Amino acid sequence: MREEVVVVVGGWEHDCCGPAYERETTAAFSAYGRTQRFAESRHHDDPFGITEFRGRVADLFVIAEDGTRIPVHRVPSGRALSGSDPDDDGHLEAPWTGERIEVESDTFEIVVDVYVPGSGSGKRQ
Repeated sequence: MREEVVVVVGGWEHDCCGPAYERETTAAFSAYGRTQRFAESRHHDDPFGITEFRGRVADLFVIAEDGTRIPVHRVPSGRALSGSDPDDDGHLEAPWTGERIEVESDTFEIVVDVYVPGSGSGKRQ
């Protein structure tokens, strides 16, 4: 059984300097939280409560205004979402069809398989 660790990214934290995230890639996170749900933190003054981890991006969702989770292929970088990246227009697309997704939201959920160091390749935290 897969245990999901969810990292919520978005808002000014991601707009400022958040990277792009893609399915089936490895990513590193600094986040607040001590349960299976975390909030990205890139500009914390106090490391208290910050957890750092890396893992495989298993799923990505944009969160619509009504709370609906819509699957996306990738989360564009903050620069791309704000229109400041000349190489990426920041659009969202469906993971299986490539169809463009139009939704006004800057909140995303990243589902991550976190690996426990020294536990072998198959064990998840």
